[in-house]
Amino acid sequence: MDGSDAGFESRLQQWTPDLLRTLERVYGAEAAPDIADRLVEVARAAHGARADDLRALDDLRLREPDWLQRPSMVGYAAYADRFAGTLRGVGEQTAYLQELGVGYLHLMPLLTPRPAPNDGGYAVMDYRSVRPDLGTVEDLRELASTLRAAGISLCLDLVLNHVAREHEWAGAARSGDAARRAFFHVHPDRAVPDAYEATLPEVFPDFAPGSFTWDDELDGWVWTTFNDYQWDVNWSNPDVLVEYADIILGLANLGVEVLRLDAIAFIWKRMGTDCQNQPEVHELTRALRTVARIAAPALAFKAEAIVGPADLPAYLGVGEHAGKVSDLAYHNGLMVQVWSMLASGDVALATRALQQLPPPPSTTAWITYVRCHDDIGWAIADEDARAVGIDPFAHRRFLSDWYSGAFPGSWARGLVFQHNEATGDRRISGTTASLAGLEAGDPGAAARILLAHAIVCSFGGIPVVWMGDELALLNDRGWADDPAHAGDNRWVHRPRMPWELVEEGADPAGIGSGLRHLVDVRSRLSQLHAAVPTEVWDPRDPHVLLVVRRHPGGPLLAAHNVSGGEAWVAADVLLWLGLDPAGLHDALTGGAPVVVDGAVRLGPYAAAWLHATP
Repeated sequence: MDGSDAGFESRLQQWTPDLLRTLERVYGAEAAPDIADRLVEVARAAHGARADDLRALDDLRLREPDWLQRPSMVGYAAYADRFAGTLRGVGEQTAYLQELGVGYLHLMPLLTPRPAPNDGGYAVMDYRSVRPDLGTVEDLRELASTLRAAGISLCLDLVLNHVAREHEWAGAARSGDAARRAFFHVHPDRAVPDAYEATLPEVFPDFAPGSFTWDDELDGWVWTTFNDYQWDVNWSNPDVLVEYADIILGLANLGVEVLRLDAIAFIWKRMGTDCQNQPEVHELTRALRTVARIAAPALAFKAEAIVGPADLPAYLGVGEHAGKVSDLAYHNGLMVQVWSMLASGDVALATRALQQLPPPPSTTAWITYVRCHDDIGWAIADEDARAVGIDPFAHRRFLSDWYSGAFPGSWARGLVFQHNEATGDRRISGTTASLAGLEAGDPGAAARILLAHAIVCSFGGIPVVWMGDELALLNDRGWADDPAHAGDNRWVHRPRMPWELVEEGADPAGIGSGLRHLVDVRSRLSQLHAAVPTEVWDPRDPHVLLVVRRHPGGPLLAAHNVSGGEAWVAADVLLWLGLDPAGLHDALTGGAPVVVDGAVRLGPYAAAWLHATP
């Protein structure tokens, strides 16, 4: 095989001008042509090595560009070892994933990290090998092929902001290699680091204060945003861009179909800022995506941008960048607002916050989720809270108290993660079931869990289920038994998969059957295609979140009662949508809803997906 087929040459001609313009904005007009030539060499070599079945997949994705946007697309996320021990073990559970309706599997970091501590695998020592306890690169290739044959696309993490201190680039830098030293931000004294730190927030203030670390072998202060063993790479050096392009295409040639671009918001540094969300971040992502579109167009990018609502749209592209940055991005704000609504029983803040976010480009999609591998940070904008008469500081304090179980009457059983004494910030760890009240034995817990998933399933994009949520797994009481995890209570919501329960057909509180029902109903509703804009309407009932999806086949109104009492969908809401209360169909129940005087009744923690009777 070689990289000179007609499809490659056509894409090269189509995308090269775009690549040049992007590189010019980052590195200047004089340097851009040479960098572009180097990237094209990388692309040509990678495409030449691309297997025939992956080239066929490229053609399929080009013919069906909405493959990630379809309502039948549902995701699942897990640590490979916690899910099934090894990569081969994951492949052996393909049927289980198919039964759940999964079309997208995100396996948490599995490229070779440094020895523990390694930030849960995000301190990568070698991008071109797999953790030995999980298997080999060939096992990864085989897993991707097995999943692809079952209609499941594999997503892996690619850390872009930093590498482990033990990475070969860092090792060479410590040995005096000037070219590799230039891969990092290194300063001989504290003058420049102090100037930067005047405006830099701390990510892990409890156990990794500051953003720079002195290294004796390097004889300098190296930038370490996260932990002292994670060295930030210097993206202002174009050699870094070329290296990562080669890594990306190598993973694509193993059959990886989606790359989660970890810590992407941090990759560009600018004095006087918080060094997050800088314009060059989006330019560089666009450049990498362009190279991938030329060499391996089946590969999609997902931005791990856990940022404020104002900064989030740029990761999918705004203005000239619309649809040209990442294909997917996390809707972190939706997750935060789901938990906020469940604690307060009120939708005013969520409605306001969700309305502020513009719809994504029509060719992209959100990743929506109730929980993930990480802690929950209360990313609630002060202006949104104040706009609905809420003190933002008091509300964030309330949420931390509620979900740690400290607030009187709370049904949640979470743990406080990273308490920042200076700001009062307290993030929360815990499984969905424990945070929703199942561990406390609260009678509304199961309904809350299913309601939360109904919200993320109706909002658009790809809803992703965190491993074990389908089994309503509770907090792992032995999370600190492993010394490698003892200092990080996020492992409380990363339990091992109890396959014995699966084999027994266990379904605590009916969560598994309820989730399967949501996935099945969702797959048959064309209104839930990600290209259909999502509208969040002002509430008539303060307990009901109203999500509207207007489609040529007719509108869908997804109504969610976030309280433990009765609530209503007002008649005027239905009339505004052109829905006759006497001719309504609830897709979730398969029948007509309860209508009284033109309004639809919702039971405690109930959802209704309403449209005209077929």
